Amino acid sequence: MPLIGLTEAGAGGRFDDNGFPSGEGWDAIPFPAVEDTHAYALEITGDSLLPTYRDSTHIIVSPAAPIRRGDRVIVKTRSGEVMLRELKRKTAKTLELKSLDSEQADGILAVEDVLWVARIVWASQ
Repeated sequence: MPLIGLTEAGAGGRFDDNGFPSGEGWDAIPFPAVEDTHAYALEITGDSLLPTYRDSTHIIVSPAAPIRRGDRVIVKTRSGEVMLRELKRKTAKTLELKSLDSEQADGILAVEDVLWVARIVWASQ
């Protein structure tokens, strides 16, 4: 399964327009139980996501998994930002997102500002 650090995920060329891994710089880890062939792993570094995720936590992200309120997701904006958030609410016009980082505020994004949203389906702890 492809693996890259969450902090590296925002660099250009890491994902295609559908949120699938592409480009250079991906490592790999064994993880046979995922049916989504486009699933990938991100490694959390640092303490900014404590207590939800510790340093060196691996999260498995599935671009094909349906999302619903309360899911933890990876969001890529048209400006290139890649963020890990909790989905509070999705409407036809907006995504309301809860930050897992106590230093960052919750936010609302216009749907047209979002390239893709992918659900976190598993995390090592």
